[in-house]
Amino acid sequence: MLSTKAQTKLCTPKQAIRLSRAVAPLFQASASSYPSGIRVGLIASIQHGGSSRQFSTTPSANFKEFFPSKETEHIRKTPPAWPHHGYTEEEMLSVVPFHRLPKTWGDWAAWKFVRTCRWGMDFFTGMGKEQKVDKSNPTTAVETIKPLTEGQWLLRFLFLESIAGVPGMVAGMLRHLHSIRRLKRDNGWIETLLEESYNERMHLLTFMKMCEPGWLMKLLLIGAQGVYFNGLFLTYLISPKITHRFVGYLEEEAVHTYTMAIKQIDEGHLPKWSDPNFAVPDIAVQYWHMPEGKRSMKDLILYIRADEACHRGVNHTLSNLNQKEDPNPFVSVYKSGQSPPRPALKAEGYERNEVM
Repeated sequence: MLSTKAQTKLCTPKQAIRLSRAVAPLFQASASSYPSGIRVGLIASIQHGGSSRQFSTTPSANFKEFFPSKETEHIRKTPPAWPHHGYTEEEMLSVVPFHRLPKTWGDWAAWKFVRTCRWGMDFFTGMGKEQKVDKSNPTTAVETIKPLTEGQWLLRFLFLESIAGVPGMVAGMLRHLHSIRRLKRDNGWIETLLEESYNERMHLLTFMKMCEPGWLMKLLLIGAQGVYFNGLFLTYLISPKITHRFVGYLEEEAVHTYTMAIKQIDEGHLPKWSDPNFAVPDIAVQYWHMPEGKRSMKDLILYIRADEACHRGVNHTLSNLNQKEDPNPFVSVYKSGQSPPRPALKAEGYERNEVM
């Protein structure tokens, strides 16, 4: 009697890896048949085949299209709620790692907690001792003995961006509730905080077009987000100033991470991302309005690093302000007619007397 159950395990993981490598040229040759997000995703999934820690166990032939566009009868396209304001090339290239020295006990506590979070990310993403920077300058040193692989970088990017979108949402939500509960204006903080959260989510969506997290990574993300959200909720109720300082230090780590990735691309350690045939996902091209000829992986990381530098400057600045009364200087109209401050290149943030 024949069984009606289909055999789901067609080959071993090693055989699947070899098969994915064999069919990769076929997918690349027929690229016009696939959206760029799927094509890049397939290539990235294949890259994970040789990694020592497979957080993604999905065979590349079964790569899932995350966040597919929803076809409806009348709607053609849904633009982003917060269009990206853009950067000049000079602004993006001028971003550098920086560390604001703690000045109060609250600053010190925020900095130490960020260092703990950084240790956890290094551990769970399999970062070896030789791949780490000098411990005496952990936020500014970029020299390592051994570079990371493309797969390791994508895991770090996914882990980082999955939690980086939480603080802005928590702070914006609490300030919104405070405003309607106390019947007082918020003076422009809510919009900037929610936009920051939205921007971080766009980073995550972009990287998810390039690799698919496996069940272990998904469990880590669920656990990290649960702890992170509730922790930030409580700390923002107790001290918004310390929480913004914490986020400023967290963004310092993000700028440092992306600077290291750019350096390793420039030095030729990440050949798959330096390949002239490599294409970034369409979602990134549309969101950042990336021009023709500036759509490499390095260009993408330059845009994302500049975003993180903005969040770094914004949160360090917000931490320096009066949390209850001061308006948001980044969306305010000044009496002198000057433009609002640009936080990307003000790594330590603006002091209150500079913007108020």
